[in-house]
Amino acid sequence: MSTAAFFTADEVSLERKADVDIENCVSTADREINEVYEVNKCIQWIQERNLQRVALQFPDELMCDAVTVTSAISKAVEGQVFILGDTSYGSCCVDEVAAQHYNADSLIHFGRTCLSPTQRLPVLYVFGQVKVDVADCEGKFKELFPDTTIPIVLLYDTVYSYAIDRITEALGVDYHHLVVSVLDIPNHCNTDLQGQGHCATCQKQGLKVTKCGRTFWLPEECNLSNYTMFYIGCESLTLTNLMMTFNTNLFYSYNPATQIGRKEGVNINRKLMKRFYMIEKAKDAHIVGIVVGTLGITDYLQVINRLKDIVKKSGKKSYTFVVGKLNVAKLANFMEIDVFVLVACAENSLLDSSDFYKPIVTPYELEIACNTERDWTADYVTDFRSLIPGGENYVAMPETLEVQTDVSLVTGKLRTIGVKEDIAVSTAVVPRNQNMAVSEVPADTAGEYLASRSWRGLEQQLGETEVTKALEGQKGIAAGYTNEPDADS
Repeated sequence: MSTAAFFTADEVSLERKADVDIENCVSTADREINEVYEVNKCIQWIQERNLQRVALQFPDELMCDAVTVTSAISKAVEGQVFILGDTSYGSCCVDEVAAQHYNADSLIHFGRTCLSPTQRLPVLYVFGQVKVDVADCEGKFKELFPDTTIPIVLLYDTVYSYAIDRITEALGVDYHHLVVSVLDIPNHCNTDLQGQGHCATCQKQGLKVTKCGRTFWLPEECNLSNYTMFYIGCESLTLTNLMMTFNTNLFYSYNPATQIGRKEGVNINRKLMKRFYMIEKAKDAHIVGIVVGTLGITDYLQVINRLKDIVKKSGKKSYTFVVGKLNVAKLANFMEIDVFVLVACAENSLLDSSDFYKPIVTPYELEIACNTERDWTADYVTDFRSLIPGGENYVAMPETLEVQTDVSLVTGKLRTIGVKEDIAVSTAVVPRNQNMAVSEVPADTAGEYLASRSWRGLEQQLGETEVTKALEGQKGIAAGYTNEPDADS
């Protein structure tokens, strides 16, 4: 048995404080830790596989229980157990990259998750057990649906999966057309699908629907558009993702935290029109920045390569950026970019880019803008994996894209899609503005834009710097190097 030393520097542990939202972080009672975090299940999973270095990934709202859970697990196993204090991207995704930086051979992910497939490490999902009043949920459901013959699909956040069997049993007595979804756990992840009911008569035969990490079966004679969606969970990116994906279905929800059941009043058509506006901005763009928002989801490299190919064939230029967690300041450093496309999980792709200086679109939206074979329809795709060859929504890009000209709905100017031959422009003709002064021709590439800047970054000065021997630097971490003087002395 061994426990991990956190943030160690020369065998001296330094006390660190993490920025955690205290209002949303409520410690779990000691008597409930084992049940909520399934400690025994975690221990059994580690022991059966003889794992030696296990990373425990907690979101910020569960970080207050991290030490207690880690201590309980480490006391019962021989391997080393340590906490991933922060994730490279969204906390809903499994951060395999951060785990591998510490030579982890496996990872346990706690809390809600987007269920995006990964491929590097064995992963165990522990969703947790956020409290839900089953009787109240049943009552609100019956108030919203007095007609028991309405076909309904039951969806839910992962943190309520433990209670779905009880909810299904209570509702199944009266609602015989209720279809209950199951969580679509990635195949390589060893997690028991507990508490996930299903419509037994539909699973054996019928239409299988798999979207947003959920799977359910409909009778063969039924159409998905005829079903009403009922979601158990709080307002979150999961709900937004589901509503955008099933945008032709009516949506109702029950919030276990507030015990309020309601018809969702969000105007999905308005949201879709906003996304259509983003597509128009992508069509107008000359330089596209591909922002890598994940390093762990399966096939992310294949999607990036496809986006590069699409952008090139459409006559635009692309640059790839890996910036970690996005913020306004990071992307503001690249003002020459006309539009960014974010490659991330389905829940983190739909960013509200109103605070950013340049629009941020999804891979699906960029495909609509650049791929002439794909049209804007009522369907909306948030999972980029379905856009690659073999995916459900894959549309091949023409090998040679003919130049097409249309009018921008945003600027009212002519624009072209496709690669056209460069036309030599005589330098005898110099553009002038309204004041008859010589105007500057805007840069067509990021390289030209960079050349026009007064500051272009650090000068390399190759061959001008004297070669010296390497010197021993400071040891430890920035919070307290071992060889720096004490601040109090």
